[in-house]
Amino acid sequence: MRAYERLLNYVQFDTASNRLSPAQPSTPGQLVLAKALVEEMREMGIADARVDEYGYVYGSIPANAENQPAIGLVAHMDTIEDSPCMPMNPTVLHNSDGKDLTLANGLVTAVADYPELKNHVGEDIIVTDGNTLLGADDKAGIAVALTFAEWVLANPDYKHGKICLSFTPDEEIGRGTKCFRLEELGADYAYTLDGGLPGGIEFENFNAASAEIDIVGNNTHPGGAKDKMVNAALLAVEFASMLPATEIPACTSGFEGFYHLMRIEAKEESAHLVYIIRDHNKDIFESRKVFFAKCAEYMNRKYGEGVVTAKIEDQYANMRTVLEDKMYVVDRAREAYRAVGVEPYSVAIRGGTDGATLSYMGLPCPNIATGGMNAHGRRELAFVQDMDKMVEMLKHLIAAK
Repeated sequence: MRAYERLLNYVQFDTASNRLSPAQPSTPGQLVLAKALVEEMREMGIADARVDEYGYVYGSIPANAENQPAIGLVAHMDTIEDSPCMPMNPTVLHNSDGKDLTLANGLVTAVADYPELKNHVGEDIIVTDGNTLLGADDKAGIAVALTFAEWVLANPDYKHGKICLSFTPDEEIGRGTKCFRLEELGADYAYTLDGGLPGGIEFENFNAASAEIDIVGNNTHPGGAKDKMVNAALLAVEFASMLPATEIPACTSGFEGFYHLMRIEAKEESAHLVYIIRDHNKDIFESRKVFFAKCAEYMNRKYGEGVVTAKIEDQYANMRTVLEDKMYVVDRAREAYRAVGVEPYSVAIRGGTDGATLSYMGLPCPNIATGGMNAHGRRELAFVQDMDKMVEMLKHLIAAK
């Protein structure tokens, strides 16, 4: 089975995570997919495939060569909650002409905005009908990893060390490694398959925090509200306006950090704002958190103590700090890309992966590609031949040296 065929199957599972849920995993659909993956893995010959009580899938292929590192491949099962993922209606567009893609509902993926399309003339592209995201982030990573595993098991002459597999829940809400057990994976180092186009090997990312603002208003009839009403909805707007207007995702790139308002719920008597705070530079990141908290303090001085409450929690840190003296892991991936005719490149991830936290837990874990593009939106897609290329890349990455 080719990787794209697996992807077409996996995207039919509703695995959107839910940041408001205290459960682990946060949504039942992730556990449904986890159990299906375990069944698939056992059928192909991964005898120790299993899912634990927290929804983490583990499995391994024993080494058939001596003195080789145990290498892990990690991908996440969940999709974001902020774009619809069901009902899923994927389509394979064959023999791309490199021009604009018009989806079934009329939504256009324009070459002017996504020039990468011009590099895939004659190839096949998986898209949705435009009403949902695709979920290639990160089900394409799972599909590539298991297609490679199936090939390994069918080719006993292929020499390799122990191959360790894990598929995680809740990565999109920052909990992808909350209950991860390194000993269950059993790897010396690993790679997350959670990137974009072949060639990508990422080893640095944002420092990240989640931040929430709760505002308590005082509602009264507007006809008699003078000097009495505290309109929480207006205070929410005021708080948002205190953050730098150009330090948002739409105005930043490269190593520039941002404050990102993800959700706002507001009425006269209460408001709730959900942010993420990001920066590659640790010192600037810390100053961003301090500034965010000071904005809340200022509003409490203005409107009364306890009117505004800020909650800030760190999510993950820049993995470059712990990978700088372990670049052999990155170099191995670069060699594997070159072996399949792809020139490797590295950019700083304007986000994060499970690999960032795993690296801080003691498992060096940079990120490699999956063949997907335009994650988190209705224009998400995956290139069939790029997924095949990543399977080939893994054959060189894992092969005994």
